[in-house]
Amino acid sequence: MTKERRGIQSIEVGGALLQALVDHGGPMLLGDLARKAGMSSAKAHPYLVSYGVLGLIQQDAATGRYELGPFALQMGLISLQRSDAVRTAVSVIDEMAPGIGHTVALATPGSSGPTIVYIRHASDPIYVAMRTGTVMSLLQTATGLAFAAYLPPMTVAALVALEESNAARLGVAHRKFSQKEIDAKLAEVREHTLARSVDTPVAGISAMSAPVFDHTRNVVLAITAIGPSGSLDTAWQGELANALRASAAAVSSRLGFTAV
Repeated sequence: MTKERRGIQSIEVGGALLQALVDHGGPMLLGDLARKAGMSSAKAHPYLVSYGVLGLIQQDAATGRYELGPFALQMGLISLQRSDAVRTAVSVIDEMAPGIGHTVALATPGSSGPTIVYIRHASDPIYVAMRTGTVMSLLQTATGLAFAAYLPPMTVAALVALEESNAARLGVAHRKFSQKEIDAKLAEVREHTLARSVDTPVAGISAMSAPVFDHTRNVVLAITAIGPSGSLDTAWQGELANALRASAAAVSSRLGFTAV
């Protein structure tokens, strides 16, 4: 006889809260979170306390809103790193990076914006606030622009709005672009199949990023080289640009992408 698989019901019940946060894609008040998970606030609160101890969720002290915590992020990053697309890209990056002499990062299109999942540091590392899990600005970074140029316009608009909302909530200065400026930026990326940022958003640091596509012709990754502005070649047809395009094309090909 096949043994019945037994689980722990309370874990399954509490899991509805985590699922609700994932589905919502942003911070939630206790009442809204509990309602979406199909339970009362009084029932949800003890689960959230325990999940907070584990680092699965965290609560903003100023707003009282709950969101996924650092441990949940770590689990998600490990899962992403084990995906076929990321593993394929990492092997290509590790082969390319020594030849270009700059830090190279790999990003995926996260629910809050382009998210760094892998970094290959140069022998002389740069000192910027970027690590695995960092969400990159959609319009102010090369990584973000590499995605924005190929995402649906509605997705771009939603991510820009989310970025602006988060900046306002945290009291962080955030530059806004007109639609004309956005259209020009994205057209430039499509023209060169490459995005670049020079001395922005950090003075003295520049970057170039190439999009990676899968068999459905959707952008799934971005490979970004980042380094000091004085030594990183940002010419559209420079050696770095060509190396990034070639690496992105190699990963795209392995993922089943075929150019028209």
